[in-house]
Amino acid sequence: MTTAAAPAPKYAVGSLVHARGREWVVLPDSTAELLVLRPLGGADVDVAGVLPGLETVVPATFAPPTPGDLGDQYTAGLLRTALRIGFRAGAGPFRSLASIAVDPRPYQLVPLMMALRQDTVRLLIADDVGIGKTVEAGLVAAELLAQGDARGLVVLCSPALAEQWRAELQGKFGVDARLVLPATIGRLERETPYGQSVFRPDGAYVVSTDFIKSPRHREDFLRNCPDMVIVDEAHTCVADSTAQASARTSQQRYRLLRALADDPDRHLLLVTATPHSGKEEPFRRLLGLLDPRLATVSFGSRAGRELLAQFFVQRRRADIREDFQDGAHFPSSRDSAEVSYTLHRDYRALLAEVLAYARETVRSADGALQQRQRWWSTLALLRTLSSSPEAAVRSLNTRAGVQEADTPEEADHTGQSTVSDPADTDSADSADEVPGSLLPVITPAVEEDGEDVLGAEERTRLVAMAEAARRLAGPSRDSKLKKLVATVTNLLDSGYRPIVFCRYIATSDYVAKHLMKVLNKKGAEYPVGVASVTGELSPDMRLNRIAELTGTEENGDPAPERRVLVATDCLSEGVNLQESFDAVIHYDLAWNPTRHEQREGRVDRFGQRTDSVKALTLYGEDNPVDDIVLKVLLRKHDQIRRATGISVPVPQQAESAVQAVLEGLILRGDTPSFEQEELFERERLPAAEQLELLWESSAEREKASRSLYAQNRIKKEDVAAEVAEIRAALGTSEEVRDFTRRALGALRGAPVDRKQGGFTSHTDALPLALRDAVAAALGARHPRPVIFHDAPSAPRGEVALTRTDPVVAATARFVLDTALDEKFPAWQRPARRCGVIRTSAVRRPTTMLLVRHRFQLSLPTRDGGVRTQLAEDARVAAFRGKPEAPQWLPEEEALALLEARATGNSDPGFAADHIASILDALDTGLMDEVRLRSRTAAKELEASHHRVRTAARARLAGLKVVPQGAPDILGVFHYRPAATIQLGADA
Repeated sequence: MTTAAAPAPKYAVGSLVHARGREWVVLPDSTAELLVLRPLGGADVDVAGVLPGLETVVPATFAPPTPGDLGDQYTAGLLRTALRIGFRAGAGPFRSLASIAVDPRPYQLVPLMMALRQDTVRLLIADDVGIGKTVEAGLVAAELLAQGDARGLVVLCSPALAEQWRAELQGKFGVDARLVLPATIGRLERETPYGQSVFRPDGAYVVSTDFIKSPRHREDFLRNCPDMVIVDEAHTCVADSTAQASARTSQQRYRLLRALADDPDRHLLLVTATPHSGKEEPFRRLLGLLDPRLATVSFGSRAGRELLAQFFVQRRRADIREDFQDGAHFPSSRDSAEVSYTLHRDYRALLAEVLAYARETVRSADGALQQRQRWWSTLALLRTLSSSPEAAVRSLNTRAGVQEADTPEEADHTGQSTVSDPADTDSADSADEVPGSLLPVITPAVEEDGEDVLGAEERTRLVAMAEAARRLAGPSRDSKLKKLVATVTNLLDSGYRPIVFCRYIATSDYVAKHLMKVLNKKGAEYPVGVASVTGELSPDMRLNRIAELTGTEENGDPAPERRVLVATDCLSEGVNLQESFDAVIHYDLAWNPTRHEQREGRVDRFGQRTDSVKALTLYGEDNPVDDIVLKVLLRKHDQIRRATGISVPVPQQAESAVQAVLEGLILRGDTPSFEQEELFERERLPAAEQLELLWESSAEREKASRSLYAQNRIKKEDVAAEVAEIRAALGTSEEVRDFTRRALGALRGAPVDRKQGGFTSHTDALPLALRDAVAAALGARHPRPVIFHDAPSAPRGEVALTRTDPVVAATARFVLDTALDEKFPAWQRPARRCGVIRTSAVRRPTTMLLVRHRFQLSLPTRDGGVRTQLAEDARVAAFRGKPEAPQWLPEEEALALLEARATGNSDPGFAADHIASILDALDTGLMDEVRLRSRTAAKELEASHHRVRTAARARLAGLKVVPQGAPDILGVFHYRPAATIQLGADA
């Protein structure tokens, strides 16, 4: 760098100054009294304020290369890629794309375009399971932060998903969020100065919704909450106002969100795949958080539907299939099938006895309250016996929770939340405990009026049933388990890695134990990894157990190729399992079709590399409970989904209808019938028929509104082209991988390719500054060698080969810094700023200039004003012939020179002289063309901003892109024809 002598009282945005021993770029917020500066080529975190009245500040110019700083075409490519990877303030219309590691699909840009229209962003993103709602919400948040429309970010979610959200924000969007959970709050409070809040309006946080809704933390959170809030699984934050018991949790969550939404300037993104549980009131309460009008407007009117379309986006899988025709990772099909089994005679006998007991005990109840208590306790016993012998034994030895109810309505609500799978349940998390079937045993002497009791004879009967259930354990008498073993074996032999979903903790552990024993019996050719993950484990323990099974834990052993995960529905929502599993088995039928869709969505989702995933449903063909659930709920749901292409929630009346059908089973006669086809053909149950009609009507309404809420009128393809161009300018994933491997190899990192993909690199031999940067990014005890992973989201302890990964970014920064400073030893400078290269790619001498441009962006704000930002862009310019009479090439031809294969390098003396002549010509004419290209680039960028905002119907007034300061010549590379071998021809 060279510094000018004359100081100036004021500096233009984008100009260079020298202060504190280094060069800086002047940022838009500067005034005559305070200069806001960013180090030249540095990041926003390095921004500093300088007072010209107190510190020496002088204008600076960017020094061109020196003729002796010679390299080849590889060093030219390294320099350019390092520059592009280092950009965090790109000049394109999407300001955040320079800071994210994800390549969004066109459909994932639609919520972002909807957000650009709104003054305060309020959206409900309700795309199908597995489409990528996290990416869509992250894109909106990242863009609001990059444009300055939001200062901070908070994600509210369940504690089970907190670490996954933190990793997604860090790995994909470069947002370093702090976890606020019961396990972390103590440390966070100790780290916070006395009297201050853990939360800052400009901070980034992932927060447990249930933790922060408590009175102790709620008010502090509301006072200091950032102005951008994402609410994951938002449907769990609303409930029917008539509900009781567990719905109190939803009401507390709702009050928290209502208080957040009451701030008119707060951006709010609600994310859920199940916005409508079939009940209208919770759906309206959810929408009312976005705009009060949505709580009451009629969606039967055109005006009401169009109002909702401003805030609501919902795409089904059929809507986005076209976006995956280019080979992106998304399953092309889901192969679904039912797998039946017949009960062992001993199991059938016990089920018949339990059915008879259920009829007797419900019919003999004294009054409505006692009848409802007995109904739910016997239904719990029926369902657990249908699940597994172990679950039945637990249920027979556990006191029924409905016994605490004071009214029949309260008994029904408690029973629904513990025995059934209601559509508006708070969460599947921690809902997998075995429900009790045992009513209390007390003597007549102390019997309280109205309390249901068991006599000694009945107690003896239950103990006998428990003992009979215990004897059924194992494949020899448990036909369901035997069929599962055969099904899992077939899947494993076909190369699949299945997840087996169970309803109860007891069943999950039981299944996992027997699968481990049978699949790994003595003499087995290939070992099979098996693990059980249930709500009994903390969220961290669940993730660790999955990591142990899949081999993704830090410093873990390689994953077994054949593996089976057994889990309860604590893993059916939010958890990403598509990288390690590709098949789902429903071991237990859910009493809500939405739960099946959520389970299958763990593997059938964005990022799945298997072309066709499997979804198998086990059922007992002679089990009356399974038969009812299949015919009334699951098959009808699948029939509607296949006919309409969408999954329609069960209507509000479904729960009562299913209960009516089950009551018909239990109360129909003294002798249980296992001839279910005869039952349904002989007697079409009115409740089931009514449910079917309501469901079909709901499906027609959903189908009619599909195009409106899929937002098909938004021109996503036009915007996708802009995004692709911006992403290409920032460096493709292939370029990032190649750059990182080449740079580390040149810096003595000794990369070695891995069979699993990516490569390893040792850090001990790296230059000290880079070694320290890597240690800071990975932690002081980072693994050696470092594992570089090709996937966008690398497993814990590995480095993702994306431009925003801290290790990759540190490598790019080191390469660029050393290239610009010749004081570093030669081996620490893998990129050079000059080169004369022989290649067959040119027929005449051709010169390429690597140029960094700066632009001032004037962007319309939501309040009608204009916000000024500074951006950088790296481009190449090339000309044929002598620098005194250049013939300038189109940009695509100039870019092609970076891929030119060298056949040799010119004599160093000749090369230095020739580079010197080109550098001399910069001041005599070449820079005029470079400045012209800077103005042309500004016009192109402004047009790109204009196109995106027009497509999104966003504000345009005040939009402007203007070049700032002189462009920087970073590199000069001269290419000569390969055939020119005589020294005289070099002249």
